Parts: sequence; structure tokens; C-alpha cells
Amino acid sequence: MELRHLRYFLAVAEHLHFGRAAEALGIRQPPLSQQIRALEEELGVPLFERSSRHVALTAAGEAFRNDARLSLAHAEAARQAARRVGRGDTGEVALGYVGSATLTLLPQILRRFRDRYPDVALTLRELTTTEQARALRAGNLDVGLLRPPLADADAEALRVEPVGAERLIAALPVGHPLAHRRTLNVRDLAGQPFVLSPRELGPGLHDQILDYCRRAGFTPRVTQEAVQMQSIVALVGGGLGVSLVPASVSRLRRADVVYRPLQPATRVVHLAAARRHSDGRPTTINLMALTRDLANARLPAT
Repeated sequence: MELRHLRYFLAVAEHLHFGRAAEALGIRQPPLSQQIRALEEELGVPLFERSSRHVALTAAGEAFRNDARLSLAHAEAARQAARRVGRGDTGEVALGYVGSATLTLLPQILRRFRDRYPDVALTLRELTTTEQARALRAGNLDVGLLRPPLADADAEALRVEPVGAERLIAALPVGHPLAHRRTLNVRDLAGQPFVLSPRELGPGLHDQILDYCRRAGFTPRVTQEAVQMQSIVALVGGGLGVSLVPASVSRLRRADVVYRPLQPATRVVHLAAARRHSDGRPTTINLMALTRDLANARLPAT
């Protein structure tokens, strides 16, 4: 018994006329009659009472009709479910992000993804770049918003796409002697205590900050470390030092912190989306594509 046999049977049961049923199905009447007879022979009972002027369901046909409808409905539901999973319309996906991504791309990603894929369970984890790379390779994350560059082994295992770029700015306590200036030369920060994130948790950004300062002739004196940008800014506001942060961090408005552009122009720091090369699941691909589209639509950061 095949699904087409059920469709043929239900068409005849609806029309109670082999000619009209065949027309509705888009086939000729003789093959339809043959298929119904084959179905009856397989079941071992007649499903229809036939005469030259009359077609009616037998008691067995009445009973079979209900289950035939359910079987076709279940088959259609299974087909639709498979298609939805295959398109990435259902399922689950885990997204990691660095804290500063909450100030740029992440809110847009969440709104657009929820609108477009309401039946996909989206799990969020705030992690440093190093933690994300580790989780991606282990399969505990599907997509990461992180700050490259990555370690060689991570870069080889992951597909990394730029989705944002911005310059570094200075963050200073509001009462700092340099806070009144509208623009700072980075050399003015030589000898100042710095608040930075630990290198092992985000080597890309950490190294860019150090390299920028060294090109200006000094090595930052790091006296305090913090993992998240919000924590770094809070410690700056508490007077524990100054910091260099991505420009988007200036959206973290605090009465005890001021942000100033830097001279010479700083190197651009990037935000990137990453996934495993081997991960071709539709939910992952859809999230990466949506992130890419949103990034392309954004104005270049300054």
C-alpha cells in the first residue's frame, strides 16, 4: 500500500464517482479503477459498492476512510516538518558573543532572527574571543561574534567573516588631568596606569592595543585587568586607570567616564562572525547569512 492508493481511495470516497474522481486526480478512469481494485485485494475486503449508476462506501470503506485521512495528514505533516528543518525554520542554534557586540550588531541580529525564524530556539552565551573559539571547535557553540585575529589552530578550524570595524578611542576617569582635551595624542597616556582585558582571553584586541602604544614609543603599564568591556569602563570610572576601547564602547554612558578620539589615527579593530568549517546545518548557515546581511547594510564604522 502506497500513499497514492490512499489519495485515490479518498478521491473516489469524496466524489462517489470514478469518472469525476479521476478528473480531480488528473488521471484516466481505467487506471484509477485498477488501483482501487488492487487496494481492495490487498485489504481483503471491498471498500465500495458498485453498480452502473451507483457508487457507495461499504462499512469497511467508511472505517478505512478515517484512517486514510489521518495517514495522509501525518505524511503531509512529516513532509512539512522535514522541509522546515531542511530550511532551518525549526531547530536550535547557539550564539556566542563578546560583550562589546551588544553595543553594535547583536541587538539587530536578535530582532531580525526572532522575526524571521520564530520557531528556532536561540541560545546566547557571553564569552571572550578565546572562549568562543574553544567552544566553537568543541561543538558547544554554532556561531560566534568575536574579535580576530585567532590563534592558528582556531583560524584553520573556523570560517571567520568580518562583520564590523571601528577604531580605538581613549576612556578616562572624568576627573583625569587629560579629560578636558577634545582629542588625545596616545603618547600623552605614557606612564598612565592601564585597565585592559587579559591577553589569554582576547589576544587580538589586546595585541592591537599594545602594538599601537609601542608604535607611539611606550608600553602600557597594565595595573588592572577585567574581562568584559563593561567592567573595564567601570574600573576606569572608579579611577583605577585609563583604557583604549573600541569606539562603540562610548555608548556605555557613565557620569564618571569620558571618551576621547586619539591621534595618530588608530588601527581598525574588527568584529567577526565565526563557525566551524564542518558545520553545514541550515540553522547555522541562516544565522551566519543574516549576520552577514546586517553587517553589509551598516554604515562603515569610524
